Amino acid sequence: MLFRVAILERIKAGEVTLAFRRWRRPTVKGGGRLRTAIGELAIESVAPCMSAAITEADARAAGFGSCAELLAELDGQQQGEIYRIALRFDRPDPRIALREAGDLSADEAASLAQRLYRLDRGAGPWTRPVLHHIAAHEGQAAADIAKSLGVEKAWLKQNIRKLKELGLTESLETGYRLSPRGKALLDALPR
Repeated sequence: MLFRVAILERIKAGEVTLAFRRWRRPTVKGGGRLRTAIGELAIESVAPCMSAAITEADARAAGFGSCAELLAELDGQQQGEIYRIALRFDRPDPRIALREAGDLSADEAASLAQRLYRLDRGAGPWTRPVLHHIAAHEGQAAADIAKSLGVEKAWLKQNIRKLKELGLTESLETGYRLSPRGKALLDALPR
């Protein structure tokens, strides 16, 4: 479930509390969380909704000027049922504090090295080459990194997300960079 940055800021401010999507099946569920560029959102409820049941107040709570504007947006989406999603900003992305932690103890570095080893077990050794490449080519687009490493772009992006979950990389507007935590880990790993 994607949101424009302007809407995310309004969610964070508490101005937007609803979203409407047309889905074949929901991609979020009530009680769940959604990680976004501004932090984590709490998904309070997800329910099917008829377009005739959407009110002007609902449209404003979803960040639209009118019900007609919201319905026009929904009509431009894929086929499927309309869902009403109640949500709120919950907390900053916990990966931000994690990635800023650049002082790794020997135990933390060993634990992270073990996590990289487990990630490598499934697809062969990819974690260190990707980290070293990002360190040497900060801001390089995923397609260019994939080409340089001889892998598929979709595979690369999926796996960089795993590194991001460990607080080792950060996404930039274009490409990636190592976080302070990622730099500290590379410095601690044997060459």
